Amino acid sequence: MTRIDKPEKLPSVDRLLNDPNGVELICEFGASVVIRSVKTILARARAQVVAGTTIEYASLLKALSEEVMHTVTPSLRPVINLTGTVLHTNLGRAALPESAIKAMIDVARGASNLEYDLETGKRGDRHKHAEDLLCYLTGADAALVVNNNAAAVLLTLNSLAKRKEVPVSRGELIEIGGAFRMPDIMAQAGCKLIEVGTTNRTHGKDFELAIGARTALLMKVHTSNFEIKGFTKSVSEQLLAEIAHRHNLPLVTDLGSGTLIDLESHQLPHETTVTEALGAGADLVTFSGDKLLGGPQAGIIAGRRDLINKLKRNPMMRAMRPDKLTLAALHAVLRLHTDPSRLVMELPTLRLLSRDHSEIARLATRIAATVQDKCEGFEVIAAPVQSQIGSGALPSDTLASVALKITVSGKRRPGSALIKLAKAFRNLPVPVIGRITDGALWFDVRCLEDECTFIENLQELTLK
Repeated sequence: MTRIDKPEKLPSVDRLLNDPNGVELICEFGASVVIRSVKTILARARAQVVAGTTIEYASLLKALSEEVMHTVTPSLRPVINLTGTVLHTNLGRAALPESAIKAMIDVARGASNLEYDLETGKRGDRHKHAEDLLCYLTGADAALVVNNNAAAVLLTLNSLAKRKEVPVSRGELIEIGGAFRMPDIMAQAGCKLIEVGTTNRTHGKDFELAIGARTALLMKVHTSNFEIKGFTKSVSEQLLAEIAHRHNLPLVTDLGSGTLIDLESHQLPHETTVTEALGAGADLVTFSGDKLLGGPQAGIIAGRRDLINKLKRNPMMRAMRPDKLTLAALHAVLRLHTDPSRLVMELPTLRLLSRDHSEIARLATRIAATVQDKCEGFEVIAAPVQSQIGSGALPSDTLASVALKITVSGKRRPGSALIKLAKAFRNLPVPVIGRITDGALWFDVRCLEDECTFIENLQELTLK
């Protein structure tokens, strides 16, 4: 092997490019990527040699291959979600049904009538593609789709309350993931937040006293990611709607997650549906597409047509509009909702949330021995746990589930050993994501549906 201990002994860029390994990389990935990678690893090697480290020529070739692969390998990858949180924000929230994936592929292959009216032969409205089904399923007069629910709230407030006041209960001034806060969104929308009531108790009279000449609308925010218990009181949608309409003001309800079906019919905790919110008197309801709805990331606004039309005319709408893939996937998911008999089997979110406990337990028992065989020095058992719905949906409600509980055998320190084990699972071809708590690594199998792929993937597990 060629030993390199001085900067002048480093190979030139051309030499590495013309090396058989370099030529092979160029054939597979193109010259541009390989040239850039060669320059990167040579700069790194020069620093090492100057610092007194001796390196081998072969190590440069290995570093080159690794650098090229690092550059071209997608950072966004499929993972196996065994965290116990079904709608995990960090792991992409709702898994799409096959019909939605097919719909996205169909429109992605070529041209589509995204903004083209096939009947008139003139420019069309992209928002029409999902509107009819949304109105049918919710009872709304009109509907609009944007890129997420934060955008839906921002657009609504900017369109209807810019430079005006919006009273909101103090108990509903939520902070969602990533430190995005409702007061901050309202400030960016250009409206003035008027806090009413107290953290734990808000009365109808608090809203009555807050309404003035500059009030644009009343707003109710679903506290989707926390729950206040004890000595509490909140103003119902019905009463808030009565107060708003008595003063000729619209009521906007932000449901956060948002569902179109009665979850109790699937033995799940009750969550206010969009239809219920509109029926209670809300003039506009905003909700997410990739949470309990089980669709792609989107923000949906449903309600009065005159208000929706105001939102459409806002110049901000262009920056928030959904693309063709989102609309195609959303329509497919909405189509599933028209047939409740098929929904539980074809919509992954609902299927996983309502999964039979005995089925989960049998799965955990079956795979425990296989995982044990690959985890020398650890003890693997099937143990009861509680799954979470996630993404702010029903935060205080959990679902009985079963997990693989992995603990350290012997006298090793459990903390560092479990951290290394969790990393080994994340380094698999398809990373497996669990959680470390209570002195164990837990893999909740509620969301594991492809058992064969999991077992095959496990064969690559190496513990160092």
